[in-house]
Amino acid sequence: MTTGDSIAEVVANDLCIGCGLCEAATGGRVRMQPTTTGSLRPRPLDGFTADEERALLRACPGVVASPRPDPDQDHDPYPDRDPAATSATAADPVWGAHRWMGLAWAADPDVRFRAATGGVLTALASQALAGGRVGAVLHVGPDPDRPLRNRWVLSTTVDDVVANSGSRYAPTAPLAGLAAALDRSEPFAVVAKPCDLGAIDRWAAVDPRIDQWCPIRLTMVCGGQSRATKTLGLLDRLDVAADEVASIDYRGNGNPGPTRVVTTGGRHHEVTYLEMWEDESTWAVETRCKFCPDALGEAADVAAADAWPGGAPTGEDEGFNAIVIRTRAGWELVDEAVAAGRLVLGEPIDPRRFDELQPHQVRKKEALAARYRGLADAGVAPIAADGLRLDELGRRLTDDQAIGQRRGAADRIRAIRAAADDDRCRPGP
Repeated sequence: MTTGDSIAEVVANDLCIGCGLCEAATGGRVRMQPTTTGSLRPRPLDGFTADEERALLRACPGVVASPRPDPDQDHDPYPDRDPAATSATAADPVWGAHRWMGLAWAADPDVRFRAATGGVLTALASQALAGGRVGAVLHVGPDPDRPLRNRWVLSTTVDDVVANSGSRYAPTAPLAGLAAALDRSEPFAVVAKPCDLGAIDRWAAVDPRIDQWCPIRLTMVCGGQSRATKTLGLLDRLDVAADEVASIDYRGNGNPGPTRVVTTGGRHHEVTYLEMWEDESTWAVETRCKFCPDALGEAADVAAADAWPGGAPTGEDEGFNAIVIRTRAGWELVDEAVAAGRLVLGEPIDPRRFDELQPHQVRKKEALAARYRGLADAGVAPIAADGLRLDELGRRLTDDQAIGQRRGAADRIRAIRAAADDDRCRPGP
């Protein structure tokens, strides 16, 4: 049996990312539930009809990933811009098709300070609402009743968007809200992970309302989704019980800003970004993230990234994003946000400069072809990634590097398959 045979097999191989599409596609009959390993997974796994499961396997991020073509890629809507900075057809082996790359940040200093990095996604989502392009924004925020968890949110005001800004380094199922967004029968924007947007794009083949009602798709360049065990480990370090937590902020209030925990008794705890993330062995990133072929958001209109030379901060700064504008819709939204005073564009940058800002993303993408061979060695079908240039990038590795990546991937997935399925499926915190 291969990963693509059933949702149960995707889950068993730990290639499920917990996006929430299973919940939306079944009207909530299958729901995203926390597991003992700190993830979100669909339950019950036998709750799909045959038609539902076939449709889901065409879109599931654990089965397939692909770039979203720009229908206007041969037409540049801004021909008067500097051709060195703007192209309707530019493509890159690492970063894919793009119209513009450069620095940007939210013009409102409060948004820039509060939101993650430079507040670009918050500014763009706010502009989509305020400018009348959409009537709602589907994104995520903290669950007010369970502050260690996240929830999907449909924001209908700019204040709502800002209130739910900031990174959430914990399991998140934004697509569980997709059905509610579609049922509004009005345009909406989505701010979600690259894998989530890829699933939305492929789901359009099943539900044509996607292309009718979802004109704006925004994402972050993603370093991976952490399991809940990452947060629980932090609480252990701080000597805070889970039921004492009143709120937790992972990013924002500066760039990168502190991770801040407030208890129900009023105590405040903070750790710096580097203290939170300096030990990679504690990141608790989902397995699927280790094999993600599109962490760079090739299914988005605009992707926003951290902009730290070398890939890590050396201290606090005012907040700057590096952005990739991929589509005409993304261009138009950025232009509107600049004209409305919500966004500031900085200098353009080229793909090789972007490599320097995100070197870990480059290394991972170069390793994926070898890692996928390791999956196959272990009897697991790799994620189908047509159009994402993995074989081309994989040729950059030396033979020894490729062998190491291949063996490591096979060992990882064999260990996962050997683990007791019951341990992964029992309800968790």
